[in-house]
Amino acid sequence: MLDETVYRTEDVAPPDRLEYWRHRLAEKSAPFEASTGHAVDFRAELRILTLGELHLWTMESPPITVRRPARLIRSSDPEFYLLSLPFPGAGPAARSDGHGAWRPRDLVMYDSVRPVSLRVSTDDPRRPIRGAWLTVPRQAVPLPPDQVTELIARRMPGGQGVGALLVRLLDGITADTRAYRAGDAPRLGAAALDLVAALLAHQLDAEDAVPPETRRRALVQRIRAFIRAHLHEPDLTPGAVAVAHHISVSYLHRLFENEEETVAAWIRRQRLERARRDLADPALATTPVHAIAARCGFPRAADFSRAFRGAYGLPPRDFRHGAAAAGGGL
Repeated sequence: MLDETVYRTEDVAPPDRLEYWRHRLAEKSAPFEASTGHAVDFRAELRILTLGELHLWTMESPPITVRRPARLIRSSDPEFYLLSLPFPGAGPAARSDGHGAWRPRDLVMYDSVRPVSLRVSTDDPRRPIRGAWLTVPRQAVPLPPDQVTELIARRMPGGQGVGALLVRLLDGITADTRAYRAGDAPRLGAAALDLVAALLAHQLDAEDAVPPETRRRALVQRIRAFIRAHLHEPDLTPGAVAVAHHISVSYLHRLFENEEETVAAWIRRQRLERARRDLADPALATTPVHAIAARCGFPRAADFSRAFRGAYGLPPRDFRHGAAAAGGGL
């Protein structure tokens, strides 16, 4: 399980809750001011995931305004970029920072050395807002600082391209932290950093400024995301993946030389893992095994049964029965 810190304001008395929340957040990031119409009984939850050098924050709270004025910056600059992420399922939350309101799927980056005032609210002030943030050390971004400065407070698309890949990666991490081991955290942080660098370079039209290894890892991530989205296609082969990304098959194989598996082996494992999860899902208990196999890219039931048994040591039906007996916990 990933290293996660959780703070809940309900752990302290109502009059102390806003200051408790502000203090906990500030000690993990940077000093700031906060104001809200719910200061009398501020109910909020803050979760912080440590991903190597990066920190991923998710928060639920009443509508709030946070400010980091120049005087606080002079007292403390932790030297990081703060990337505000669209949060799936957050509802109609409105974010604004003096540069105009954000669209729902915008990504916006700030620099801890620059003053900012950010308001997050909903149409109904009684509804809580949800947000997600990624802190990235300034020195970890492999782009010249004067170029990155051009992107501060600029809206970047989080619903398409590299931005969408970054959002999906981070949303997947927060959705189930138990799916990962503590040792996965630095690798997940490195993957997120590669996508942040690729996103910034794309916005700057400066891909050549990104180190070749960072570009390679970002491309591998795009390829992995493409494969996950097309596992149901029986003809998803290395050749098809290469064509979709406008590269040669030989270059595709070179990209995966430093990975733990070849492209074909990774496709096969992803198909089997998805089938395993579906077979263990009580909500899919009435879905025939052959239907699950087909939507995981195995059109022939016999091929699926043989591959599944080879990977997990028992036939798909026996695995499903065992998962049902264990309450879906296999």
